[in-house]
Amino acid sequence: MHKFVFLDRASVIADIRSPALVHQWEEYPATTPEQTVERLRNATIAITNKVQLHRDVLEQLPQLKMIAVAATGVNNIDVECCRQRGITVSNIRNYSVDTVPEHVFMLMLALRRNLVAFRTDLQNGEWQRADQFCLFTHPVRDLHGSTLGIIGHGAIGKAVEKIALAFGMKVLISERKGAVEIRPGYTPFEQVLVQSDVISLHLAMTQQTRHLISTAEFALMQPGALLINTARGGLVDEAALLEALQGGRIGGAGFDVLEKEPPREGHPLLDLNLPNFILTPHVAWTSRQAMQILADQLIDNIEAFVAGRPQYCVV
Repeated sequence: MHKFVFLDRASVIADIRSPALVHQWEEYPATTPEQTVERLRNATIAITNKVQLHRDVLEQLPQLKMIAVAATGVNNIDVECCRQRGITVSNIRNYSVDTVPEHVFMLMLALRRNLVAFRTDLQNGEWQRADQFCLFTHPVRDLHGSTLGIIGHGAIGKAVEKIALAFGMKVLISERKGAVEIRPGYTPFEQVLVQSDVISLHLAMTQQTRHLISTAEFALMQPGALLINTARGGLVDEAALLEALQGGRIGGAGFDVLEKEPPREGHPLLDLNLPNFILTPHVAWTSRQAMQILADQLIDNIEAFVAGRPQYCVV
């Protein structure tokens, strides 16, 4: 009989059905690093969203056979250690292909049309004191006819592209940074930075993509360009972002992620009170519909593993 332990059940707001097999189920709203080993002591299948399972933990869990990740990203898992120990790691695929692109365009529209700045003007009584029927205190720019650069062309990147085309935007798909050959339909990375009015990031966090956007990249971007990041905080050098925003080097930024989450000790971007910067608390993926798809696929992955037909495997 399998024993399942969900280490951070509170991270998924959805109905999770009981697996169709004989099992023992334990769940905890959250789990600290100090609690992880003891809670997984007799588990054969661990379920985690963001709880870290690194080598020092995994080597103390000889009964563990599978890690079912309740997310797409697996940077909290020591994948190489799992490979060495024969532990299957599965993740969730394509559950947020509607909700994340919607969040991307919420940020994009708000920044292009200066929503935050106009709201502040209203709160300060600017419209009430105006001499005419409308305010011209901030520029309003259409998405139609502008250029969107997409860095990362997986399922979410493709969904963002589809919406952008519906808005009448020109879309550039970025080739990998440093690539020698440019694939058909792709544009060199540096050229995307130079030509785009808006750049949106949709790629995984790896050693190769860490700080993909830093000072040199901001220097290539247009002065009025926007940077949207709903992927991973570590893709962008946050010190360089702060400098670019405060120095007016770029037109603005919309972020749903930070390099360290939650930002327990504070963060300079939390205190950045600029109308052209919007920060949301890692909620782009959290529509109720998306989380239910995630929860259903999570159990599908577990049932497939137990049936000897593992799916969506990272290892």
